[in-house]
Parts: sequence; C-alpha cells; structure tokens
Amino acid sequence: MFDSPTKSSSSHSLGPTQYHDFISSQPFALELGGELSQLTLRYETYGTLLPDKSNAILVPHALSGDHHVAGRYHPDDPKPGWWDGFVGPGKAIDTDRFFVIGINCIGGCRGSTGPLSTDPRTGKPYGGFFPEITLGDIVRAQRLVIRHLGIPRLHAVVGGSMGGMQALLWSADYPDEVGRIAVLAAGLSQSPMAIALNAVSRACVESDPQWRGGHYLPGEGPQTGLAIGRQIAHISYL
Repeated sequence: MFDSPTKSSSSHSLGPTQYHDFISSQPFALELGGELSQLTLRYETYGTLLPDKSNAILVPHALSGDHHVAGRYHPDDPKPGWWDGFVGPGKAIDTDRFFVIGINCIGGCRGSTGPLSTDPRTGKPYGGFFPEITLGDIVRAQRLVIRHLGIPRLHAVVGGSMGGMQALLWSADYPDEVGRIAVLAAGLSQSPMAIALNAVSRACVESDPQWRGGHYLPGEGPQTGLAIGRQIAHISYL
C-alpha cells in the first residue's frame, strides 16, 4: 500500500490543490459477494494535520461528486471543487483549523476503482461486469485511506445526500472512530416513494439503446436515459 502523488498547481482559495492515489494490492471483499483483486482510491487533503492527528474531517461526496471537494488544480480552471464555498480558510469547515479529506468512492470512476478500471481477468474495462457495491463497501474502503494516513479517530464526518448516508454509516459501524457527524439531506432509511423513483431512474438509463449492458466507452453511453433519470431524481428533491 502506498501513496502516489500526482498533479499539483495553484488554487484560488486553498493554495496548491493536489490529489493522491491510495493503492492496495490486497483483495477487497464486497458485502454482496465477490471481491476486487486490486483497489485504488483517489483522495485530496486540505489544511494541516495536527501532530496528535485530532483535527481530521472526512467529507464524503454525493452520488455525482468526487474527491475534489475544494480549490482548483489550475488558476484557469472553470470552477473549483464542488463544496468550495463551504470548505476553505475561514469557511464553515475551516482549513486553517481542520485537516479535510475528500475520497472518491469506489465505483466513482474519478480515479478510484470502478467500471472504467481494467478487469485483471480480461485486461479490458469492467463495464457492466463491475460487481455491485454497497454503502458499507464504500465506507470500509474510505477507512483504509484514513488508516493509511495514520488517523485513529476522525474529528467529524460531514456529508450531504449520499455523503450524509456515509456519515451515518460511519457513526453506526465505527462509533469509536468518529467524534461527531453532520448530515445534510439524508436519512436513516429511504421511503418507499424514494426507492420507487430511484428504480424508475435506473430503468431510464438501462432502457437507452446506448446502455449496452454497461459496456460503453467514456463520452458514449446512455446520455438520453441518464438525462431523463436525473430529471426524475430532481423532481424528487422538491
């Protein structure tokens, strides 16, 4: 297991923004069966970790987010990280006080192992053969990164939507490793209506002829089905 530092450049609000890859060659067992023989998790950190490592805050992302929580890679980047207004010097999650961690979920395809990753069995992208994962898998994978950073206990986990669900699971599964959680737009369980709307949204994607069972290249795929599915999802947010 090791860090692989990559791109670094200036950020408008946080100084240089850099991401790292945590790479494990150990098999990662999945809750629903099967395993990932190799695991990569892309993450970013902001602020300075105290010597006693007591000021770490994990900010898990929502369904369409990633590890790039705040800042910019380049001064001319069109937009900063997805929660730049909330995370940074003097902001609600103050990086002058806290060491903030953003991790791309497994399955997220923004640097972490997911359907675009190479299946070692075939030498081709997993695509539709990528195994089903759960929020429990996502949180256990995040914990590997936290342990890798040498942090025994998080000051807090703060997340919205699917990120809030991860915060709840952190507190349930690892209560001795989390000081507190802040949950936005998420609950302990989904209502039957929410479950039904999610099922319809998935059906929109899978009924698009370009879905191809999940086997499509970046830039291709079920764009129409995905757009309709997201419209349905946004109606449910009203």
